[in-house]
Amino acid sequence: MRDEVAMVSLRLVLASASPARLATLRQAGLDPEPIVSGVDESVVEADSAPALASRLAQLKAEAVAARIVAGSEPTAVIGCDSVLELDGAVYGKPPTPEVAIERWQRMRGRSGVLHTGHHVIVLDATGSWAKNADASTRVHFAELSDAEIAAYVGTGEPLQVAGGFTIDGLGGPFVTGIEGDHHNVVGISLPLLRLMLADLGVAWPTLWVPSQA
Repeated sequence: MRDEVAMVSLRLVLASASPARLATLRQAGLDPEPIVSGVDESVVEADSAPALASRLAQLKAEAVAARIVAGSEPTAVIGCDSVLELDGAVYGKPPTPEVAIERWQRMRGRSGVLHTGHHVIVLDATGSWAKNADASTRVHFAELSDAEIAAYVGTGEPLQVAGGFTIDGLGGPFVTGIEGDHHNVVGISLPLLRLMLADLGVAWPTLWVPSQA
């Protein structure tokens, strides 16, 4: 664990284009600056679903951290990526509506594991430090009819999210239960992130926006 550091003004950056991750952090009293990493997720491979999610999170955080000018204000960069594991296969965002429909036909009435990789980099004038970890949550899916699947895919939402579903959006009624951290299914585990930041010397309460604390 890195000793806790006093950072008068810590710039918080979210290396993600996910509106859900940004909203989750803001609801928790933080005000991160979103910067899209530009990482091509399709070319990244790993030996397991957790390893893939963690690797993608690392690449995103590192890509954004590389753009930050050395010696600038203290900054914490948070990278995240999620994948769904079902029957040993790993699924990100469905590329087409047809794929989304086929995937939901496999998922309905069953359960899968949503893995979210987290990579945090803290930079200041003296150097940089990083932590990588993943969180996993089992998700139970409702027994949907073909008509419900077609209607849901028709909204376009499944094409925008890992695994082809949400728990905090239109897909919420199609998730019958979870085992683990709810926020992890949204795309970022707040309890895990708090511990990672603490290991890097950043106390969670210091990140609260004064008007929200």
